[in-house]
Amino acid sequence: MLNIGLTGGIAAGKSAVARRLAERGAVLIDADVLARQVLEPGTPGLAAVVEAFGPGVVGPAGSLDRPALAALVFGDPDALALLNGIVHPLVRAAAARRRAGAEPGSIVVQDIPLLVESGQAKNFDLVVTVQAPRDERIRRMVASRGMSAEEAEARIASQASDAERAAVSDVVLDNSGTTAELEAAVDRLWDGRIAPLAARAQPVREGDLA
Repeated sequence: MLNIGLTGGIAAGKSAVARRLAERGAVLIDADVLARQVLEPGTPGLAAVVEAFGPGVVGPAGSLDRPALAALVFGDPDALALLNGIVHPLVRAAAARRRAGAEPGSIVVQDIPLLVESGQAKNFDLVVTVQAPRDERIRRMVASRGMSAEEAEARIASQASDAERAAVSDVVLDNSGTTAELEAAVDRLWDGRIAPLAARAQPVREGDLA
């Protein structure tokens, strides 16, 4: 099994890379999806968040009120650290269960927005980072996510810098062009590096030596 960590700043294009890797045959484990699942109603994760931040973070239907929680933690490093201390271990445990259920010989890609911030780079055979110019990321957030430019700037500032991500990465993909160009770069990465690494990672079977 080959374990790949995929990361990138908000609106850098990480989701497009993850989608293309899955199309090429990777088993995709999305940390954002897992983070939502471990905080669903009735879970120990949600109970821990309510205990830490109060009942105001729960909506009328009993589910997590994400905007209310975001208002409490963004801009408050201590509160954000407290939240991450609850959520990250739960997400890692869920990801480990998904990896354990993958077929032997799989190429497993874990899509982790905060891979650098959570110190997980050392856990992977290959770390891939997607980057795009800051101005372009802000434009994307304003156009597609309904954020103001100031909100977009704040979200970028709350994450690791491009330099910090690049420092722990084996591969940096540039997404300053078109989606087709990005997908072509992913294909080159898959054919030129990922597939050969996966082949070398496979155990030698008795029949192969005959």
